[in-house]
Amino acid sequence: MSAARLPPLPSIRDILKLYRLNAIKRLSQNFLLDQRLIDKIISKSGHLTGSQVLEVGPGPGGLTRSILKQVPKRLVVVEKDRRFKPTLDMLADSFGAINGQMDIIYDDITKINLENLFPMEEKRDWDDKNPDIYIIGNLPFNVSTPLIIKWLHAIAERRGPWAFGRTKMTLTFQKEVAERLVADVSHHQRCRLSVMAQTWTFPVLRFIIPGSAFVPKPDVDVGVVSFTPLVKPRTQHDFKFFEKITRHVFSFRQKYSIRCIETLFPLDCRKELGLMMYKLSDLDPKLRAFQLTVHDIDRLATAYKYLVEKHPEIGLYEYHASRHLLPLSNTRDIVIEDYVETPEEMSI
Repeated sequence: MSAARLPPLPSIRDILKLYRLNAIKRLSQNFLLDQRLIDKIISKSGHLTGSQVLEVGPGPGGLTRSILKQVPKRLVVVEKDRRFKPTLDMLADSFGAINGQMDIIYDDITKINLENLFPMEEKRDWDDKNPDIYIIGNLPFNVSTPLIIKWLHAIAERRGPWAFGRTKMTLTFQKEVAERLVADVSHHQRCRLSVMAQTWTFPVLRFIIPGSAFVPKPDVDVGVVSFTPLVKPRTQHDFKFFEKITRHVFSFRQKYSIRCIETLFPLDCRKELGLMMYKLSDLDPKLRAFQLTVHDIDRLATAYKYLVEKHPEIGLYEYHASRHLLPLSNTRDIVIEDYVETPEEMSI
């Protein structure tokens, strides 16, 4: 069975009028009412028939209806706004009428243990094919970026939905954010978010939805992005450690990247240690941040880790808190010649 006919239901537009459900600005709510576009999002999400699906922020249930038509084994929706309870209950009852299971959780998605939502029989080895678990969401703009960073961290540590294997996601973002997630080397949108997403997943921009398709109409268009976790991440470094290096790399976008890397170190030894990192990484210090590949940044992270292992006091320095830290006494004793001839000692 590839699709199901739900019992007759009022349209989403009629439901919004019936229950007087206006979008709340502080929650960045925008409702997608175009059924053609809704079905297109779901069709790009994967083969949902017989699968476990988590929908984030269903709102009045536009995407929910399209998901249910694909007859997943089970659909779990997480909604923060309880005003949508009548319409979500209506959908759950309708799906139950065709022997389906739809569970509704009224909570903040960032506070839920997602690992508890799926049965253990769905678990697969990381290098096996993707599990029959899918995450789908038309996310509010104020949630989407912090949430994808949180989930990329979970992917890196293989926890939450990724404790079951390489669970796929299809999510909506503000068009500019969507373009950043997939931006390649030297693209004008290339940034920290691009590197973090592409280090642990293969993100694909599926299509752009015009803002006019939403109610109320946002000031920007919306991009639909799918994420497939990589079998082998493009770094072996810890997520937070790698994110720290990437954050510094993109701290001054238009300057040479070495000027950004120098902010990892105290002012009195900044230029020497920055140059040392580039020597160890065998990179041109005049490259801009957006010209660096994931592999380049991984090499810089490895060089920094090597220096910290040799001189632990370096790792204590924090650029934004530097005024409150004591000077690092012996970093002036570090000379480039001690390191540039032995990069093979670096821990890859």
